[in-house]
Amino acid sequence: MTAKISYADVEVGTELPAQTFPVTRATLVQYAGASGDFNPIHWNEKFAKEVGLPDVIAHGMFTMAEAIRVVTDWTGDPGAVVEYGVRFTKPVVVPNDDQGAVIEVAGKVAAKLDDNTVRVDLTATSAGQKVLGMSRAVVRLA
Repeated sequence: MTAKISYADVEVGTELPAQTFPVTRATLVQYAGASGDFNPIHWNEKFAKEVGLPDVIAHGMFTMAEAIRVVTDWTGDPGAVVEYGVRFTKPVVVPNDDQGAVIEVAGKVAAKLDDNTVRVDLTATSAGQKVLGMSRAVVRLA
């Protein structure tokens, strides 16, 4: 696959379409099974509270993966992501109700680099709090 977005058509400041990603307890159980990360802070409310968390929290890598979807959906090619990194700043708290939590992600082209690449800065929040810091991806465009 090749990115569907042309380097020539992108400017610094170009905003990527924002997305929201729902997270429920069922989502966390599914992710735990797929990833092999069965840490009880991600599914056991009693345990999570005993270790000082407000409730069950989403896996950091799950949150990171949801955030990069804004970039991969924009480019049309997951293979266009050359580099990606984040800092985990706050957990995504997932209550045991019908709504769960929501991760809101926005992205913006922060720099045009060499070799048809751009740096995209992402902002990810949940419940009004920034959950990822320094969330940046380098993406190769067409």
